[in-house]
Amino acid sequence: MSNPIVHVEVVGEDAETLQGFYRDAFDWQMLPSGPDYAMAHPGVEGGIDGGVGASPEGGEGHVTFYVEVGDLEATLGKIEGLGGSRVVEPMDLPDGPRIAMFTDPEGHLVGLIEAGSRRS
Repeated sequence: MSNPIVHVEVVGEDAETLQGFYRDAFDWQMLPSGPDYAMAHPGVEGGIDGGVGASPEGGEGHVTFYVEVGDLEATLGKIEGLGGSRVVEPMDLPDGPRIAMFTDPEGHLVGLIEAGSRRS
């Protein structure tokens, strides 16, 4: 089974500015999903939804993608064996999916979403 990219995320210091930029640049609909976060919907079939908002705890901004996998723990173990590192342990998001995050051997941040855990 292949693991598809199912979500993208852009976070930084100023959620409002980032949301306005991506809304205006690409005509994405921004639906609030918390105080400093919005879900971006491209409005076309086959497009990938994403999140745009403030980075957690004022950390550096980043752009990342999320890959859907069958088992977060097993995937993180495989990633560590290939030279990657855990950044966020598996966790359930409120009203959302079960996620985890890792960095690849060059330090790029990548997210994981457990299959079957996404909620509409």
